[in-house]
Amino acid sequence: MFKTCTCGNEMDIRLRTVIYTNKVSIANVPVFCCENCTSSEVMPEIKSDLKQLIKRLGSRPDLQELDFGECNEFAYLLGMATRKELHLRAMDDLVQDRINQLLDLLILASSLDDPTWTKDIERRLLQISDLTCST
Repeated sequence: MFKTCTCGNEMDIRLRTVIYTNKVSIANVPVFCCENCTSSEVMPEIKSDLKQLIKRLGSRPDLQELDFGECNEFAYLLGMATRKELHLRAMDDLVQDRINQLLDLLILASSLDDPTWTKDIERRLLQISDLTCST
């Protein structure tokens, strides 16, 4: 996934930390970055999830550190791909492993009759589906 910057160079994807209200550090946010002009922009595909997270935090959040990979599957998968012990694994394999993990969790959540957990897992599977369809 690449994007062309306003300066004409290609932007690549990096995991960055976003600071909200000088109190909340949100790690592993996928951001397009330009080496040439140093501009950066949050990936459009994850903006709505980042906005929802910030909305949940409210205007006066407590001092805290969060991992965006806990809210967004694309961020989670990129984070996994950057782990040293997994650097030789193909991204397709990581995606398939994650889908299998989520499907196992979905079975468990359903068997426990936990609609909130079930809905969250379904949302995560949909994020992966949307991502793989758009790439």
